[in-house]
Amino acid sequence: MPELPDVTAYLAALEPRVLGHALTGIRLASPFVLRSVDPPLPEAVGRTVIALRRVGKRVVLALEDDLFVVIHLMIAGRLQWRDAPGAKVPGKLGLAAFDFAGGTLLLTEAGTKKRAALHLVRGEAALAAHDAGGIDPLAADLATFREALTRESHTVKRALTDPRFFSGVGNAYSDEILHAAQLSPVRLTRQLTDAEVARLHAATRSTLTTWIDRLVAEARAAWPERVTAFRPDMAVHGRFGQPCPVCGAPVQRIVHADNETNYCVRCQTGGRVLADRALSRLLRQDWPRTLEELEGLRNR
Repeated sequence: MPELPDVTAYLAALEPRVLGHALTGIRLASPFVLRSVDPPLPEAVGRTVIALRRVGKRVVLALEDDLFVVIHLMIAGRLQWRDAPGAKVPGKLGLAAFDFAGGTLLLTEAGTKKRAALHLVRGEAALAAHDAGGIDPLAADLATFREALTRESHTVKRALTDPRFFSGVGNAYSDEILHAAQLSPVRLTRQLTDAEVARLHAATRSTLTTWIDRLVAEARAAWPERVTAFRPDMAVHGRFGQPCPVCGAPVQRIVHADNETNYCVRCQTGGRVLADRALSRLLRQDWPRTLEELEGLRNR
């Protein structure tokens, strides 16, 4: 799922292409992508884009007359740009097209589960309804960050990815943040020391800022065609079995449903291998507790 750095990169790429330009048409290739009925979608046609915003993980086109086009990419949704006005919507992946005099913004989604969503809303109050309420992790001071983090007792990983607490952070960047902070993903938020909270706050800001700067620079040079949660220069996310860039230990993972948590045993968990629900249930008392035990099990 595109997260805060990816959405920010999309906004940077959109700015020179659509800001200040009129939306000349909207074409729906899939009627199911539109999740709102009032105001009707044709009301957006002819309106000029006066601002670009991010609401959580959503891309928002602010139009004249207090209208907002809200695009939620979910997991597999992506935005593409074609310099040709009225460009064809891809037959298999295409969901919608937003036409401008200078080109076409395409909304696509891979996979069979169509979760991406398009809303047209009127007014700031209606737009605010799409905001889960999480704080901006880049703007929050330490006290605000601590309050959001410890509002409820959860694992740090879950708290960081809960949009009610933090805006725009998902599975991928939470892994990177926790690695930078040298914290276990399963530590409970209310058990963190003041020093650990401060370290997490600093790691959150530095990790997100680093990736935003990198992705925005790329987006200003060329449209971000490859938006992915798995980047080769990430420290741990999506790098199961590969060496940690800090200590060289093989990156481990916890798999749950469609998500996985990646972490370094040496840097984050004091040498302890975290139990993976499916495998630990299968191995029971044979589940390895340390990296050395895990390597021994693999080498049998």
